[in-house]
Amino acid sequence: MNIAISNGIELAWDSFGDATNEAILLISGLGTQMIRWTIPFCEQLAAAGYHVIRFDNRDTGCSTHFSSSPSPDFGALASALMAGRRPQVPYTLGDMAVDAIGLLDALGIARAHVVGRSMGGMIAQILASDHADRILSLTSIMSSTGNPALPQAAPDVMAMMMRPAPDPAVDQEGFLAVRLAFARRIAGAGYPLNEEAHRALLLEEMYRNHDPDGVARQIAGMAVAGDRRSRLATITAPTLVIHGTDDPLIPPACGHDTALSIPNAIYLPIEGMGHDLPRELDRTVIEAICNVAGKKILAGTQPPA
Repeated sequence: MNIAISNGIELAWDSFGDATNEAILLISGLGTQMIRWTIPFCEQLAAAGYHVIRFDNRDTGCSTHFSSSPSPDFGALASALMAGRRPQVPYTLGDMAVDAIGLLDALGIARAHVVGRSMGGMIAQILASDHADRILSLTSIMSSTGNPALPQAAPDVMAMMMRPAPDPAVDQEGFLAVRLAFARRIAGAGYPLNEEAHRALLLEEMYRNHDPDGVARQIAGMAVAGDRRSRLATITAPTLVIHGTDDPLIPPACGHDTALSIPNAIYLPIEGMGHDLPRELDRTVIEAICNVAGKKILAGTQPPA
């Protein structure tokens, strides 16, 4: 693991493959760490001829945590948004996109392919729209546009996501039970959760850093991101949108809307995939990323109007 100074903060990162190859920057989702992009996944991308970089977003893992900012008051946040006011939040997804640009700068990378999952997909979209000169291609996975007309997460899923887990320093098994139950719920019917592998991943994340207030600050940043469709319409980079047909957290309509909002985007729905990237789909996802990164669009089809 390495540390880079970016946008005035520290970002933890590591990489795979030849640094002289074109770069692929992997951006993680809400509250998750760079290790969610597993080593086998990164090694396979690197073997395809890319310099693969993964990193911890701010407020996760070994990157800078904004501990001096209090955990957001979600009631006040919701009230402000419903009243049409933009509440003050510790930072925005735009700030997180600038973090990614700063990391590329620190590594001496002029342009990169960006791949983001969930919240990371939203950050990747902002990179492709607001920093177009730095982006070679965009892959947005299980993400959304912020369109207020889109369906929301299933109520039980949202309740499970927002439910506080026990402090793992006090009740590790209770913490794991809550997190495993959520992961089990958002997995797709075609790819049930590998509980042993996910338990090991949760433990590794816990040992690297555990910061529920950091997750809350990221949620606040997502809450004020707004409708990005007008920005997505300006994207010129080759774009791939991947979404699971069984996603209960960010419903499939959100992926479809993303693809429709980006000119010439390719839409790849994956049957039976939920809000995760099971190992069984590594090859499918990697081939699709490589196709769009190489400007050889072989996977997926343009979304129907």
